[in-house]
Amino acid sequence: MTSNDNDGMPTFSGDEKNGHGDEHSTFRICCIGAGYVGGPTCAIIASKCPHIKVTVVDVSADRIAAWNSDHLPLFEPGLEDIIKTIRNRNLFFSTDTKKAIQEADLIFISVNTPTKSYGFGNGRAPDLRYVEEAARQIAHTATSNKIVVEKSTVPVNAAESIKTILKTNKQPGVCYQVLSNPEFLAEGSAICDLLAPDRVLIGGDESIDGSLAIKKLSWVYEHWVPKERILTTNTWSSELSKLVANAFLAQRISSINTISAVCEATGASVSEVAKAVGLDSRIGSKFLNASVGFGGSCFQKDVYNLIYLAESLKLEPVAQYWLQVIKINDWQRERFAHMIVQNLFGSVSGKKIAILGFAFKKDTADTRESSSIYVCRYLLAEGASLHIYDPKVSMQRIFLDLSEQTGKSEAELRNHVRIATDAYEAAKESHALVICTEWDEFKKLDYPLIYSTMKKPSFIFDGRIILDHDQLISLGFNVFCIGQKPPINKYLNQSPR
Repeated sequence: MTSNDNDGMPTFSGDEKNGHGDEHSTFRICCIGAGYVGGPTCAIIASKCPHIKVTVVDVSADRIAAWNSDHLPLFEPGLEDIIKTIRNRNLFFSTDTKKAIQEADLIFISVNTPTKSYGFGNGRAPDLRYVEEAARQIAHTATSNKIVVEKSTVPVNAAESIKTILKTNKQPGVCYQVLSNPEFLAEGSAICDLLAPDRVLIGGDESIDGSLAIKKLSWVYEHWVPKERILTTNTWSSELSKLVANAFLAQRISSINTISAVCEATGASVSEVAKAVGLDSRIGSKFLNASVGFGGSCFQKDVYNLIYLAESLKLEPVAQYWLQVIKINDWQRERFAHMIVQNLFGSVSGKKIAILGFAFKKDTADTRESSSIYVCRYLLAEGASLHIYDPKVSMQRIFLDLSEQTGKSEAELRNHVRIATDAYEAAKESHALVICTEWDEFKKLDYPLIYSTMKKPSFIFDGRIILDHDQLISLGFNVFCIGQKPPINKYLNQSPR
């Protein structure tokens, strides 16, 4: 980046101005935030752009130490192999944020934007304190022109806030261009999503310098993403598109979950209905899998962001429409827990329930807004004894999440919660097996062995519709699942233990 124009914005010279640059020229990227978005995104950029130096920084020394170790702070299929190949070659993880900012030509802001838990907008509005802190740190540190890229999920108009902070706190002679480049990553498939994205969305100012900044970021992605998949918009459209995309996906899940209740009442199969509906080319099959409910860091947060935006714009009917998506999700979780209690003869007090899966989806250790947490909370409130197994989620994480949801200390929870080392340990002597996460390994378990170790009658509650129900019934299990009327039970054919 070079001299400033009369508008005080950064311009490019020579090869940089055409948006392509010299493949061997020095170009440096800094990413503030070493989380689920920053780490994987920068790993792919560094692997596909070996001539670009990429530095990921974070205030957490423990997190950075984990990125520099053999035990990464998050699990994504394929990520570890990529990191090992390029770490300390052109991908670096550091706590020296000031140095990385000073050296960088382009800075990603990829910090956490949780839903506010206090004050105005409590429970709905995004908490932008970390975005603001990152912007202020950039302004106080940078001594040369920068492209600042908003990567975190943020509400519409956040880029304007970042611009204001940078403009009013900048060092003399330093100028910025601010872009919106939202991520569209699904946990568990983030590497595939990054390598072959449906689209890359870049929003910026509708000005000459805004266009040049967009071209520079586009040039980075063009190293592996076809140019026709890189969509450029104005900043507001880019920010809103992120929220709306996740809101639409969440709405589809809540819609099919309402139909799952109808199926259970009528004898229809939600899997058959979803398949028939999904074959309609106007609708498509994605996100029509009925389940115990959606979770993760994005869907609920982004729907709430959209609700808060609508409320702020005095569009109450719009806010109420999207609020129903959240309410249906909450209702589905409670309905599944009620299904368990009701079919275990109306009480789970003192009964051992095996919970298989605690992450919000397979192929990730992330538990944020996991439906399993809520199901466990309901069952604990009913007096159940839970034995929980998840192949990736740590014991510490499970107790932290349950403590937050129940208000009980870990010591109190340990009277009713045990963490198993495998599914067989969790199932032994249990009254029921509850599938809360669709891990592939749960499909391959030795269910005849599991059945032989469980109390009778033995129950399975399939919250993800992933098991072979006919086979389980033939073994003697009483099987209940989302979206299907339960088969004839076998209580009378089993002697209790």
